[in-house]
Amino acid sequence: MLEKLAPILQNECRLEKDRLIVVGVSGGPDSLCLMEVLRQAGYPLLVAHFNHRLRPESDTEAAAVEALAARLKIPYAGGNEDVRAYAEAHSRSIEEAARHLRYSFLFEQARQRGAQAVAVGHNADDQVETVLMHFLRGAGLNGLKGMPYRTLLKVFDDSLPLVRPLLDVWRSETVAFCSANGLQVHYDPSNASLDYLRNRLRNALIPELESYNPKFRQAAWRAAQTLRADHELLQELLDQAWQTCVVSSDKDKVIFDESKLTTFPLALRRQLVRRAVETLLPGLESTYATLERAAAFLSDPAAKHADLAGGLRLLREGSCIYVSAMQVDLPMDHWPQMPLDQVQMKISIPGHVDLSDGWRLSGERPRSAARAREQADHNGDPLQVWLDAEKLPPSLELRARRQGDRFEPLGMDGHSQKLTDFFVNEKLPQRARGRWPLLCAGETIVWVPGYRPAHPYRLTPASQKVLHFIVTRSSENSVE
Repeated sequence: MLEKLAPILQNECRLEKDRLIVVGVSGGPDSLCLMEVLRQAGYPLLVAHFNHRLRPESDTEAAAVEALAARLKIPYAGGNEDVRAYAEAHSRSIEEAARHLRYSFLFEQARQRGAQAVAVGHNADDQVETVLMHFLRGAGLNGLKGMPYRTLLKVFDDSLPLVRPLLDVWRSETVAFCSANGLQVHYDPSNASLDYLRNRLRNALIPELESYNPKFRQAAWRAAQTLRADHELLQELLDQAWQTCVVSSDKDKVIFDESKLTTFPLALRRQLVRRAVETLLPGLESTYATLERAAAFLSDPAAKHADLAGGLRLLREGSCIYVSAMQVDLPMDHWPQMPLDQVQMKISIPGHVDLSDGWRLSGERPRSAARAREQADHNGDPLQVWLDAEKLPPSLELRARRQGDRFEPLGMDGHSQKLTDFFVNEKLPQRARGRWPLLCAGETIVWVPGYRPAHPYRLTPASQKVLHFIVTRSSENSVE
């Protein structure tokens, strides 16, 4: 057994011989086998047993594990909680509550003692049951690949891994190993109960499937191994795509650059949304229905928002797509905005005015009108503009919008429209409109930065005096 598991411990679980491992030991054959293999391999251990207090014999089993650890001179830690009461208080199933409390205890012990990992005894039979359970729930590749040898369960800890060294070992092998090494096994009688889904798979469905294929378990295990390799390849592609199209990511939100996100195949876009959900809500499973809603949203440029799962939403604004909780205030720093304490600022030319979050509007008088006209003709930046200075008053200002503002956009030949209608037509997000900077001459809007100048102040072949304005943002304030 040790010879079989040594490369898995080193290469798959990436365990170091000189660092502590917290081993979850229930007293059953799998966890006892894992404990003894790690002990014989020379790893420093802490035996950790969590008493779920679900059965009359739970205290006896806890005492037996503690006594075994003492006999083997392995440090021991015990924990217990009323799982049934916790499940009722938090509206969870007994299985979910037991898992949550057990792992919370194990990871707390690992943090307190500076362990390198938490190790549990999931075996090849558990892997088959897990894959079958995910298949029945309609899982995709992420579920059908089964459990990995090493993983981060971020809901419990961001950096401490959970390792499962026995995923290639069948339950019958762990029983035989315990017998050969004189380890007294305590069997949980609830494993025979059909009240739990996993037990029904183990004791009813899998035996039925083996009547069709006597080697069903081996076939399902091999399929999981193959799909795990495929999943690793997908993760490499996903990592590259994530680096390409994610503008920023933190505990509250993930921001995608839509122009880059939409260059990827639909399947990869689904996976990017799945990763965003997992980033914000570790442990939340993205269902088929959730990913289909996301796919439909991403395929419809006119869609503004869509619900995901767990209170998360997709939101499209400008060139960005957000994944965030409903109540999260989304950032404004990628737009030029008037300072919170200013609604109007005079502009000196040449000179500049500072806006919020590192944005700035600068103005100058180009020396060559001909050169300015050429630059204007080839300008592709909506955040800069060249205007006919002779048609403008000497005093200009930058201000936020006012009720009743109208605008004569370039190209409308002098026809005006409400500024609110212009913003709607240009799809400027509503929350950005109130403090959007407007270059004005008195009450008249001369330029809406990021969009268009007013038609009367455009450059013409007859323009002899020119004003140039540009809105920029300092690089240190840019979103990474």
